Amino acid sequence: MPCARVIRDIKARKGVGANEIARRAYLMVARNQTLPTQVRLHAQMQLNTFGRYTRPTTVNNRCHETGRGRGVISEFGLSRFQFRIKALRGELPGVHKASW
Repeated sequence: MPCARVIRDIKARKGVGANEIARRAYLMVARNQTLPTQVRLHAQMQLNTFGRYTRPTTVNNRCHETGRGRGVISEFGLSRFQFRIKALRGELPGVHKASW
Protein backbone atom coordinates (compact mmCIF):
# COMPACT_ATOMS: atom_id res chain seq x y z
CA MET A 1 0.00 0.00 0.00
CA PRO A 2 1.58 3.31 -1.05
CA CYS A 3 1.89 6.05 1.52
CA ALA A 4 -0.25 9.19 1.46
CA ARG A 5 2.47 11.26 -0.20
CA VAL A 6 2.67 8.91 -3.16
CA ILE A 7 -1.12 8.92 -3.55
CA ARG A 8 -1.11 12.73 -3.40
CA ASP A 9 1.63 12.87 -6.05
CA ILE A 10 -0.30 10.51 -8.36
CA LYS A 11 -3.39 12.69 -7.95
CA ALA A 12 -1.35 15.80 -8.76
CA ARG A 13 0.12 14.20 -11.90
CA LYS A 14 -3.35 13.28 -13.16
CA GLY A 15 -4.67 16.79 -12.47
CA VAL A 16 -1.77 18.48 -14.21
CA GLY A 17 -2.12 16.23 -17.24
CA ALA A 18 -5.85 16.83 -17.53
CA ASN A 19 -5.65 20.64 -17.29
CA GLU A 20 -2.26 21.41 -18.85
CA ILE A 21 -3.50 22.81 -22.18
CA ALA A 22 -6.14 25.09 -20.65
CA ARG A 23 -3.72 26.39 -17.99
CA ARG A 24 -1.06 27.18 -20.59
CA ALA A 25 -3.58 28.99 -22.79
CA TYR A 26 -4.76 31.16 -19.89
CA LEU A 27 -1.15 31.83 -18.87
CA MET A 28 -0.25 32.97 -22.38
CA VAL A 29 -3.20 35.35 -22.44
CA ALA A 30 -2.53 36.65 -18.92
CA ARG A 31 1.14 37.37 -19.68
CA ASN A 32 0.61 38.92 -23.11
CA GLN A 33 1.30 42.65 -22.65
CA THR A 34 -0.27 43.62 -26.00
CA LEU A 35 -3.78 42.48 -25.02
CA PRO A 36 -6.25 44.77 -23.20
CA THR A 37 -6.14 44.77 -19.43
CA GLN A 38 -9.69 43.43 -19.07
CA VAL A 39 -8.92 40.35 -21.18
CA ARG A 40 -5.74 39.68 -19.22
CA LEU A 41 -7.57 40.13 -15.91
CA HIS A 42 -10.28 37.70 -16.99
CA ALA A 43 -7.62 35.11 -17.94
CA GLN A 44 -5.96 35.56 -14.55
CA MET A 45 -9.29 35.07 -12.77
CA GLN A 46 -9.84 31.85 -14.74
CA LEU A 47 -6.38 30.67 -13.67
CA ASN A 48 -7.32 31.29 -10.05
CA THR A 49 -10.38 29.03 -10.35
CA PHE A 50 -8.25 25.97 -11.13
CA GLY A 51 -7.75 23.55 -8.28
CA ARG A 52 -4.68 22.97 -6.19
CA TYR A 53 -3.53 19.83 -7.97
CA THR A 54 -3.59 21.35 -11.44
CA ARG A 55 -0.36 23.33 -10.88
CA PRO A 56 2.75 21.67 -12.31
CA THR A 57 4.78 22.72 -9.25
CA THR A 58 2.80 20.34 -7.03
CA VAL A 59 4.27 17.32 -8.82
CA ASN A 60 7.34 15.81 -7.15
CA ASN A 61 9.58 12.95 -8.16
CA ARG A 62 9.07 10.23 -5.59
CA CYS A 63 10.40 6.71 -5.23
CA HIS A 64 7.84 4.17 -6.40
CA GLU A 65 8.92 1.70 -3.72
CA THR A 66 9.26 3.80 -0.57
CA GLY A 67 7.73 7.21 -1.38
CA ARG A 68 10.99 8.99 -0.59
CA GLY A 69 11.16 12.47 -2.12
CA ARG A 70 14.91 13.05 -2.11
CA GLY A 71 17.67 11.27 -3.96
CA VAL A 72 15.35 9.91 -6.63
CA ILE A 73 16.84 8.73 -9.90
CA SER A 74 14.08 9.92 -12.19
CA GLU A 75 14.95 7.59 -15.07
CA PHE A 76 14.06 4.59 -12.92
CA GLY A 77 11.73 6.24 -10.40
CA LEU A 78 13.69 4.82 -7.47
CA SER A 79 15.62 6.32 -4.58
CA ARG A 80 19.38 5.81 -4.49
CA PHE A 81 19.18 2.98 -1.97
CA GLN A 82 16.39 1.11 -3.76
CA PHE A 83 18.20 1.59 -7.06
CA ARG A 84 21.38 0.08 -5.58
CA ILE A 85 19.55 -2.92 -4.13
CA LYS A 86 17.71 -3.68 -7.37
CA ALA A 87 20.86 -3.20 -9.46
CA LEU A 88 22.83 -5.62 -7.29
CA ARG A 89 20.07 -8.22 -7.54
CA GLY A 90 19.97 -7.79 -11.33
CA GLU A 91 16.35 -6.62 -11.38
CA LEU A 92 17.08 -3.55 -13.53
CA PRO A 93 17.77 -4.36 -17.19
CA GLY A 94 20.97 -2.86 -18.54
CA VAL A 95 22.30 -1.85 -15.11
CA HIS A 96 25.24 -3.55 -13.44
CA LYS A 97 27.80 -2.67 -10.82
CA ALA A 98 30.78 -0.86 -12.25
CA SER A 99 34.27 -2.21 -11.67
CA TRP A 100 37.59 -0.99 -13.01
